Amino acid sequence: MAGWLEIVGMGGPATVQDGGRPGQMHHGVPPGGALVPELLALANRAVGNAWDAAALECLGSLELRARGRPLRVSVDGRSEQVVSDGESLRVPAPEHASIRYVAVDGGLDVQEVLGGRGTLLVARLGGHEGRVLRPGDSLPVGAPRGPSEQVDAEGIWDDTAPIRLMLGPDTESFDALMAASLLGSTFTVSSASDRVGMRLQGPALAHGDEGASTSRPMVRGAIQVTLSGEPIILGPDHPTTGGYPLIATVIRADWGRLGARRPGATVEFHAVNPDEAREAWRQHLRRFRGGARAG
Repeated sequence: MAGWLEIVGMGGPATVQDGGRPGQMHHGVPPGGALVPELLALANRAVGNAWDAAALECLGSLELRARGRPLRVSVDGRSEQVVSDGESLRVPAPEHASIRYVAVDGGLDVQEVLGGRGTLLVARLGGHEGRVLRPGDSLPVGAPRGPSEQVDAEGIWDDTAPIRLMLGPDTESFDALMAASLLGSTFTVSSASDRVGMRLQGPALAHGDEGASTSRPMVRGAIQVTLSGEPIILGPDHPTTGGYPLIATVIRADWGRLGARRPGATVEFHAVNPDEAREAWRQHLRRFRGGARAG
């Protein structure tokens, strides 16, 4: 029996997001995906979905209604309940992280575009009509897939743990004091942050680049430094190219821990080497994706 998830009310923006659409940057399409992949995985695995199934990414509270069949719903993987056909469920605003995820058994069966179902707002594609959801929207739900699976969420919301990064590739654009300042200072998440990039407030990271650098490919986690010295950490919807110098890149295993921090939260950094970054990613895969292969 077909199922639908109806958006009844909203206390903040919400979109459909999934594990992303890698391999499309040569078309000018960023990889996208959940701002906090760990929470997406926790929510999906709690209702028997693959870790990267499409779910709701919410900045505020939601009121939802099940249509067509009973729906198993998980909020951040910490609570799972069955919502009967025609019954409503109120989802509170995020409590610990900047954002929260609501997964439904079977996943949100919106149309796949360029290999992903997530919403890319900057291009108005994917998700539901390529836009933020509105009250009255109804989202199709796939067939249930498997049993619930609980995953340990410890550490996702730890605002005190340093974020790991690898220095470079443009260290020659900065003197040694600027790299030391990045690693030895405390920054604050700016309220101007979004899925395109997280802006940090703190000491300016001066460099000698006058903005004449050749544009080149960018990746999620890259720390661009503007002409004013403000660091911006690229998020899932980042531009596919850019010209600001890159002082460092946040390792993939820490994308979610960084994205989970609210505006006003502090951020400190710790440098690691490539072997440490690869090992952190292997551990991340085993924990959140059920043994998926590294890639």
